[in-house]
Amino acid sequence: MTQSTPSAALAPMQAHKSRALSGRVRVPGDKSISHRALILGALAVGETNITGLLEGEDVLNTAKAMRALGATVIRTGDFAWSVKGVGVAGFAEPAAPLDFGNSGTGARLVMGAVAGCPITAVFDGDASLRSRPMRRVLDPLELMGARVTASAEGGRLPMTLQGARDPIPMQYRTPVASAQIKSAVLLAGLAAPGTTVVIEREASRDHTELMLKHFGAEIVTERDGVHGRRITLTGQPELHAADVVVPADPSSAAFPIVAALIVPGSDVTLTDIMTNPLRTGLFTTLREMGASIEESDLRGDAGEPMATFRVRFSTLKGVEVPPERAPSMIDEYLVLAVAAAFAQGPTTMRGLQELRVKESDRLEATAAMLRVNGVNVEVSGDDMIVHGTGSVPGGGLVATHMDHRIAMSALVMGLAAEAPVGIDDASFIATSFPDFIPMMRGLGAELT
Repeated sequence: MTQSTPSAALAPMQAHKSRALSGRVRVPGDKSISHRALILGALAVGETNITGLLEGEDVLNTAKAMRALGATVIRTGDFAWSVKGVGVAGFAEPAAPLDFGNSGTGARLVMGAVAGCPITAVFDGDASLRSRPMRRVLDPLELMGARVTASAEGGRLPMTLQGARDPIPMQYRTPVASAQIKSAVLLAGLAAPGTTVVIEREASRDHTELMLKHFGAEIVTERDGVHGRRITLTGQPELHAADVVVPADPSSAAFPIVAALIVPGSDVTLTDIMTNPLRTGLFTTLREMGASIEESDLRGDAGEPMATFRVRFSTLKGVEVPPERAPSMIDEYLVLAVAAAFAQGPTTMRGLQELRVKESDRLEATAAMLRVNGVNVEVSGDDMIVHGTGSVPGGGLVATHMDHRIAMSALVMGLAAEAPVGIDDASFIATSFPDFIPMMRGLGAELT
């Protein structure tokens, strides 16, 4: 699969007002779990078998990085992979730069894993990833003994990271609720003696903690304050290979779910959706707006719960989304804004500062996506207010800024807008949801 680099020939696309969507589908495996399964499989002793892996470009680049660092990574079937690990701190020095394409998650988590090894590695990515900040992950890693010996301006990629020969355990309080910062520190802490402690004021996604425990690490999570958590990891464990079934990604499921809610007459079933409470803020919010989302067949694997969702067209109303919900739905605000545009009344989303440092400035890009299609939206500081009227005029061309979630959100909006909604480039959808377009067409979406 090609890297996520700017395409010489753009792939524009239009979404048209569609008939009722219907069908039963499984969206791709969760991206967060897929990255972590590959990384922890590479740091474990023995062979880890992964099923349901997301085979998008972001995850495939992490698989290539694990291979370059000395692990044996083999695709054994459809969405099935085998990883033979090298053990904690056992990475070999890569012969070439590690290219993460468009993936901030892959790059930042692997920085943490490399920071605990006595090797030097060059990290790089596409134009979008090169523009994204890395300093807030690098700062704690340098406190643990790693060193950045070369980087682009502002600590951006391309960057050369020299891992610590003797990693230092520490207690670190994250400046923002970020699973990437927390995970990088914990992955580096695996190689340090004693205990590494991460304290969060607002709890972020806990996939790394759950999967570390699944692979045999000694890790304890406690409440800290009203919304915070204190995570304590005992360093220098021997991680043991542990098979992983990757649940379907709730962030990917968000797009067909919102499409079903806004296209009249729709009735769509989605299977194996992860229901980890730190990832379900969107579902909570949509239900508050009046969405018909029914759960059944609840079960779990590797500490991660999952369920089948039945979603039907619903008349939505505007709501206020509290800022403390942001960590549990940070990637879903874009498509929530689409749902809000079709709701009656204003929807206010507060505390969205994290959206400004994603693949694009997603706060401004989301507002622009709505405005060009006739929706009244305000951005005030880190808050966004969408003034829904129950319908969207459409007819606009959306600039995607090399961002897969903007592209998919705009196409979902076009399925119920009065006039077609266009995007300038659909190619970046492959970074997280390679089969998005054929899956949506299979449900009845009019995409050309």
